[in-house]
Amino acid sequence: MQPAATPPHITSPPAPVLAVSGLSKRFGDRTAVNAIDFKVAKGECVGFLGPNGAGKTTTINMLLGLVRKSAGEIRLFDLPVPRRLARVKAMIGVVPQADSLDPDLTVEQNLLLYASYYSIPGTVARQRTAELLHFFALQSRRQEVIGQLSGGQRRRLLLARALINDPKLLILDEPTIGLDPQARHLMWERLQALKMAGTTMLLTSHYLDEVAHLSDRVLIIDHGCIVAQGEPRQLITDLVGIEVFEVEGSAAELDLLAQELADCDASTERVASTLYVYAKKECDHIEALLKKTRSWVRRPANLEDLFIQLTGRSLRES
Repeated sequence: MQPAATPPHITSPPAPVLAVSGLSKRFGDRTAVNAIDFKVAKGECVGFLGPNGAGKTTTINMLLGLVRKSAGEIRLFDLPVPRRLARVKAMIGVVPQADSLDPDLTVEQNLLLYASYYSIPGTVARQRTAELLHFFALQSRRQEVIGQLSGGQRRRLLLARALINDPKLLILDEPTIGLDPQARHLMWERLQALKMAGTTMLLTSHYLDEVAHLSDRVLIIDHGCIVAQGEPRQLITDLVGIEVFEVEGSAAELDLLAQELADCDASTERVASTLYVYAKKECDHIEALLKKTRSWVRRPANLEDLFIQLTGRSLRES
């Protein structure tokens, strides 16, 4: 009789860096966040999107212990928040939307002061400061006070400061807000390098091309609820289509065109004097019909199309 085979060693998957379950926040009668669930895996960059007032900032503030949750569970590094918040904060880096650099200190002093908050030994702090200033192309500005820096240099310094404690999770709140295209692309390069090195990121941004460029997955929140989550390109294909036609014309012309498109695998949206046609697959019939119109543009469907379809075009109060 053969001995029973030894069962293979089964290892459980690693715990996510961030796990949120049933998370809610109420301010009086208003529900800002309504029982949301999501996870962020190690090494993943997740784009967290939503209109103003959708619950995005409230969620981030609950993760950071700045707002107390009404219900649900937050686990960061498999530790409960806010109960183990002090330990958790030591493993997080935050790039805030607002500039919070100390204007009375030099570039180098800002980093060294921040390192002291984490009780990082002086030798290590100076070494990390030198490395970060080099990585963000700020070494030539190390002795200058903050007021002498450009907007792009200040944003790069904020990101350098967020990395001084070698965080396991980087939370980025509008990291390139107000930057010109050159400065934005430099920040993208640095963030891509961090991502390639395995840094886990949670990114909020109203620049949807930035989110599409950097994120492995997106979460879209609206009215306090997560309305979609998944890989960006797959979500766009499934919920919007593969390409978009923007057609200009009179009301009568657009009404007639929308009727003629009924046989195509496409949806339409009318906004003032423009008809948006969202095609699920290539359709020669669409292009043949559009030749009758005065002006039209054909382009790939993108994350902005998805965002608007899910959250609407109207402005929101923050």
